[in-house]
Amino acid sequence: MPSMCRPCCIVLGLGLWLLPAIAAADIYRYVDGNGVEHYTNIQPRARGWQRVLRTGSAPSGSRVATRARTAQGSDADRMRRYEAYIREAALLYVLPQEFIRAVMRVESNFYPECVSHKGAMGLMQLMPATAASMGVLDPFDARQNILGGARFLRVLANNFGGDLVLTIAAYNAGEGAVRKYGGIPPYAETRRYVQRVLTHYYAFRAGPSDARALAKR
Repeated sequence: MPSMCRPCCIVLGLGLWLLPAIAAADIYRYVDGNGVEHYTNIQPRARGWQRVLRTGSAPSGSRVATRARTAQGSDADRMRRYEAYIREAALLYVLPQEFIRAVMRVESNFYPECVSHKGAMGLMQLMPATAASMGVLDPFDARQNILGGARFLRVLANNFGGDLVLTIAAYNAGEGAVRKYGGIPPYAETRRYVQRVLTHYYAFRAGPSDARALAKR
C-alpha cells in the first residue's frame, strides 16, 4: 500500500462564487534574484519567464515533469473504478477531471483504504481536520473522499487565482508555505509532488493510451 503524506491545511470558506479556471495552459519558469525557482501555468506579463512545457505536449525531461514508465493493468482497473465520482466532482467544483485524477493517482494510487504515516486518509489523502472542514464524514467512503478532495482543490484554486502549479503545491505543502515562499516551497517532497501530478495530468489529458502508460511509483 502506498504511504503518502502532506501537512494539514484548514480552509474556512469556499467562496464558490469565485471560480478562476484551472487553465490547460503552458507552464512557465522563472528564477528570481535569490535563485528561487517559480512556476506557473498563467502566462506572466513580466519579462524573464521561460516556457518549459507547451499545452498538450507530453512532459519529458523538463524540471517540471519527467517521462513515465509502463504501468500494469491493475492500475488501469483502479483508475476506471471511480470515474463516476470523478466526473461528479469535476462538474460540481468546475475542475478538469484529469486534474482530480492526477492528484488521486499521486496521493493514493487509487487505493481507497490508504492511510499515510501522518494520518492522511483515503483516495485524496485527506487529513482529519481537512476532511472535517470539507464536509467529509467518512474519509474511506470513495465518493465522499473524492468530493472532499475536489472541494479542497477548488478552494486552493480560488485562493491562487486558478494557478495550477500553486494549487498543486498548496495541496501538498499547505497554502501558508506557498504564500511564505511566493511559489513552490523549497521542499524536495513538494517539488517532486508537483512534478508527478503534472506528469499524470498531461498524460491523462493526452488520452487513454498515454494514461495506461503511466508508471508505478
